[in-house]
This record gives sequence, C-alpha cells and structure tokens, in this order.
Amino acid sequence: MGEEQLLLGLNLVGIIVFSASGAAAAVAKRLDLFGVTVVGVVTALGGGVLRDVAINEAPPVAFTDWRYPVTAGLTAAIIFWLHGRVFRLRKTMLTLDAAGLGLFTVVGTVAALDAGIPQVGACMIGMITAIGGGVVRDLLTAEIPVVLLREIYAVASLAGTIVITVCHHFEVPPLWSSLGAAILVFGLRLISLQRNWSAPTPKGPATA
Repeated sequence: MGEEQLLLGLNLVGIIVFSASGAAAAVAKRLDLFGVTVVGVVTALGGGVLRDVAINEAPPVAFTDWRYPVTAGLTAAIIFWLHGRVFRLRKTMLTLDAAGLGLFTVVGTVAALDAGIPQVGACMIGMITAIGGGVVRDLLTAEIPVVLLREIYAVASLAGTIVITVCHHFEVPPLWSSLGAAILVFGLRLISLQRNWSAPTPKGPATA
C-alpha cells in the first residue's frame, strides 16, 4: 500500500469515527436530524480544514473531494437512526473520539511533514488536526471543549505526533509508524479516562 492510499484510508476512517462521535454528542443533546448531521460533518471535517489552511493547501480537500463530506454525512445520519439500538451514548462517544484522535493525529502530522513543514511545526499541525473537530463539536453542543479540561487529550495527541516525526526522521515505514502512533494515542486516551489521569491544575482557591 502506497503512502497516498494509506493517508486516504486513514482520513476516511477518521472521518467516520469523528462524525459518529459528533453525531452521538448531538443525539445526546436531542438535536433533530439536520442538527445531528451538521454536528457530525463539522466534527469530522473541521480538523482537516484547519490542517489544510496551515499547510497552504487551497481549497481544503474537504471541499474538493466529495468522498469526505458524503462519508461524514452518511455516518451522522446512520448514527441518528440507529443510536438507540447500538450504543450507550457516552461510552461509545468517548471511544469513537479516542479513535478519531489517534487517526487524525497521524494524518495531520504526516501531511505536514509531506508539505515540508519542520518537525516541531508538523507536531503542532498534527495536534490541531486531531483536536480541531472535537473543539467545534463541544462548542456546538454547549460543552466546555475537552481539550480545555483536566483530561489527557491534547497531550495524548502530542505524544503521537512525536512518534510520527521521530519515525519519519529514521525512515521507519509509514504503515508501521502510523499504526504505532494511532494505537499509542488511542490507548493513552482510553487509559487516562479509565484511571482518571489528568493534567495539573492550580492549587488553592481561585482569585479574581
């Protein structure tokens, strides 16, 4: 499998899981079919649009390749109709979000490296790609974005971007580095949820 086909596959799988995550969050807020579809599509495509803007790819691929919005829209519609038979919404949403976080971390970082972005910048773009859609999802569903809370979220993505850039430097085959980074991010996110790991917060009472 070539690197281009690998990235396309990861992109589409990431779009499916992030669209499902966004749609599940919208269903939990009791939005109608249109609202669920909009939230699912924006969640799935938001991070990729930010990535393409950052690497100066215009127009963003989400607007030029019909497979991206159609895949996101169909996934969101399926979640709307089948959620009651398939999920316990919160647990499923968190699992899907963790999977999307891992996949989009890989896609964003690899795309940035391929565009000639230096390693530190590629890490930043990879993380933005991974967390961008989730931030928009949380804002649209009136939640504080997960990335701003104590949970290990952006840190897990950042760890994945570092794995990708190090593997790229040592010319590790893209398939293995991508799978390893995605699994690392997914695992870190789920373990942090199960064990209540969190980033440090300020000590003592808040002051104005």
